[in-house]
Amino acid sequence: MALAAYRHVLRAARIAFEGDFNTLMAARHQVRRNFEDNRSLASGSEELSQQISHAEEVAKFLRENVVQGQAAQDTSDRYQLRIHEHTERGDNEDIKNGKGNTLAGGNCSSS
Repeated sequence: MALAAYRHVLRAARIAFEGDFNTLMAARHQVRRNFEDNRSLASGSEELSQQISHAEEVAKFLRENVVQGQAAQDTSDRYQLRIHEHTERGDNEDIKNGKGNTLAGGNCSSS
């Protein structure tokens, strides 16, 4: 299970950071270091299970919620986003209806 989680995180990083070699290499290095640090965890232990679960959550977050932006060449106040097929897209209905997560749990219009 740990090997599968490791592969999932690496694949997710490759999707999230496609075209950005330096960031991709830094992410791969960090993933490897984190898995190496936990190599000594006992097979079947609760802590190992938690670390694998965390790795799967990180993979999901990278794949669905990380979007790269690059300053547009025509103007300095615009960015071009690289949204891919795995990027989570929402319709904001929960936020419009006051059910979504807002800053400080309050209304956006309140100060």
